[in-house]
Amino acid sequence: MSRAIMFRRLLVPLATALVLASTGVIAEARSAPGRTAPKPARTWTGTWEAAASGTAPALPGASIRNVVHTSVGGRAARVRLSNRLGTRPLRLGSVTLALQLPGAPGSPRAVAGSVRAVTFSGAGAGAGAGAVTVPAGRDLVSDPVPLRVPADANLLVSVHTPADSGPATYHRSALQANFVAPGGDRTAQESGAAYTTRVGSWYYVTGVDVLGASAAGSVVALGDSITDGTGSSSDANHRWPDRLAARLRGLPAHRRPGVLNAGISGNRLLLDGRGPSALTRLDTDVLSRAGVRSVIVLEGINDIKGTPEQRDPRALEDAYRLVVRRAHARGIRVIGGTITPYGGHGAYTPAREAVRQAVNTAIRTHRIFDAVADLDAAVRDPARPNRILPAYDPGDHLHFNDAGMRALADTIDLRTLTAKRLSPR
Repeated sequence: MSRAIMFRRLLVPLATALVLASTGVIAEARSAPGRTAPKPARTWTGTWEAAASGTAPALPGASIRNVVHTSVGGRAARVRLSNRLGTRPLRLGSVTLALQLPGAPGSPRAVAGSVRAVTFSGAGAGAGAGAVTVPAGRDLVSDPVPLRVPADANLLVSVHTPADSGPATYHRSALQANFVAPGGDRTAQESGAAYTTRVGSWYYVTGVDVLGASAAGSVVALGDSITDGTGSSSDANHRWPDRLAARLRGLPAHRRPGVLNAGISGNRLLLDGRGPSALTRLDTDVLSRAGVRSVIVLEGINDIKGTPEQRDPRALEDAYRLVVRRAHARGIRVIGGTITPYGGHGAYTPAREAVRQAVNTAIRTHRIFDAVADLDAAVRDPARPNRILPAYDPGDHLHFNDAGMRALADTIDLRTLTAKRLSPR
């Protein structure tokens, strides 16, 4: 297939996920006598994301307790649930949101009094319904949930699926212990005693937004397994987007955006495979998320080393430019990350390395992006530039350990993330 035909196909408009902009009314604090209290923000900000990466067998009759980590806080929340990759209507019997007990990252136990029922209005659910059916191929956003959500904290999103609704949309590699109660609706249980089985994936939940955050919008990390966190410690939130969120918490509150991780292990820029390609999922995983002001793109290594391999650096450059055009149309700034080394990995060849180097030269010099994060330069071994520094290498010569994840996050210029939003084009 010619490059021209391929890109005409990529330009075909993609189905956008259903995003219901629930607002709700939250009471404002009273002002002190003689003074006017500032009105709290009524905008939604993304605090956590997991991109739908595939499907797993359904767990009929079970309750699934997903553990998710916030980047910014707010005075209310809403939950994003997905049947995007399912083939049959998804019946949810009940959904709850709670705070995980602090100091218990490997526990399904909720903070006493924090469990809240999650409801859904519209989409055929009725007003404030606790049970809902999500059509195949669709996403759903909940009503506002009255729960004060802290930054840098774990939430429990519990979902009961009373029947077999077919393949379950999930995020395969969570690097987080999640829990299953095999029989009955246990979504309201605080103790978590019924959640006797651990799983390493997030089921159905693909996002949490918060209301009234002082944050300056959100930033999305669009990437593959490096962004997904492969190589970092489990149950520790040491993926590089988590490390970036920790850096951003050092900024004044009004300059502190939420961070959303749209990484999928094995993902490619141009072709579907491990999850939809970055181009295919750009609308659902990036552009339609709450409050997005900027996106960091770290994609391309799987195109270069995968099967079939991409041998033309210009194809990747053209795809990057397409991402930028679509983001700019929404007023979103795009930061491009150079592709990191993988010398010593089983898929490495000199020919593929030449493609990686050519792509990185284009990222650095061809003015594709609004800004560049030179991740390659930050983590390569000066003695062997085609390899990762040994101190950052978990042993597979491709991914990064906790120290390497910190180095990636430290490379990003925070000013590129907190600049004023672009005017839509």
